[in-house]
Amino acid sequence: MRFIVSSGYLLKNLQLIGGVVGSNAVLGVLEDFLFELEGNSLSISASDLETMMRVEIEVTNATNDGRICIPSKILTEYLKNLPDQPITLNVNETDRGIEINSDFGKYKISGENADDFPKEPQPGDASSFNIASIALLESINKTIFAVSNDTLRPAMTGVYFQLEEGGNINFVATDAHRLVQLSRSGLEHQSNDGFIVPKKGLQQMRNVLPAEDTQLEISYNSSHIFITNNKLRMSCRLVDARFPDYKAVIPTGNPYNLVVNRTDLISALRRLSIFASKTTSQVVFDIVGNSLTISSQDIDFSYEGKETMTCQYTGEDMKIAFNAKLMIELISNMEGAEIQLELSTPTRAGIFRPMEKSENEEVLMLLMPLMVGI
Repeated sequence: MRFIVSSGYLLKNLQLIGGVVGSNAVLGVLEDFLFELEGNSLSISASDLETMMRVEIEVTNATNDGRICIPSKILTEYLKNLPDQPITLNVNETDRGIEINSDFGKYKISGENADDFPKEPQPGDASSFNIASIALLESINKTIFAVSNDTLRPAMTGVYFQLEEGGNINFVATDAHRLVQLSRSGLEHQSNDGFIVPKKGLQQMRNVLPAEDTQLEISYNSSHIFITNNKLRMSCRLVDARFPDYKAVIPTGNPYNLVVNRTDLISALRRLSIFASKTTSQVVFDIVGNSLTISSQDIDFSYEGKETMTCQYTGEDMKIAFNAKLMIELISNMEGAEIQLELSTPTRAGIFRPMEKSENEEVLMLLMPLMVGI
């Protein structure tokens, strides 16, 4: 097995899928890249047993099709320290010795048996739909921060993809303190279905998906999701759990509406959180007319902070408390100059929405309140 490839081109593709490779893998072979040569087409795969990614690149002067596992760390580090140039990889399949030749010299490493590498899952009887890469990327970015890290509640450790008839899809994440629902319309699917994609798989998608309008094919079955474009193929094991009935948590009939400048609110919250209790990060919203006063305190250290800003408010005067850190993260993942906060009582969740609507996209974010004074 022998081929020639540009070192920079090879490195770029290895880095694309290299995030899947773990440093403390349960199996030694999971620290390798799987190279599979067929003609002048080279497929490179990485896996951590839960997620598998594969890229295909073109090489030249290829002879003797074959398969070999190559240690990822040493190969990547070598390529990082090599100026872009053609390199030749020559694999002896008898003893799995790998010889790398460049303009600077000759290097040798040992590979492993390709048959020990995990088999790529197959879609089988899978359902599928298409979505623009940029749309999926934005949906992940706007929801993944709300995913729970509590492994005792596995259903919350991923983003719920809920497909609804008519071409709508809801991306939902919650950690029990906050909830994000991003709805997209205009997709070509007609089924009612749902599945949960784990956080790590979503992070890998976020790292490799191009921020462009190219179409992705999304396939899924009872155990895996498969993402394919013209260069990359990825599979990820789904979370085997039932997502909670999130719609029952979203309060309806919130009669009070507060509209405020998003960046001004974030800045105020960042300043006031410095003076808030380190345990609760509580800030209190005191809304009177079109004036919003936000205060925080840490009784243990006699710290206090208070700021007043203008707003547009319709409803009865209200005092309600929230976790400042969670709110900052929530509204930092929204877009637009202004946000709307829908309220009803100090003990019911507040609903945040951007005032500016995007085409084919609707965002709702929910934050549970704290008891005033806690």
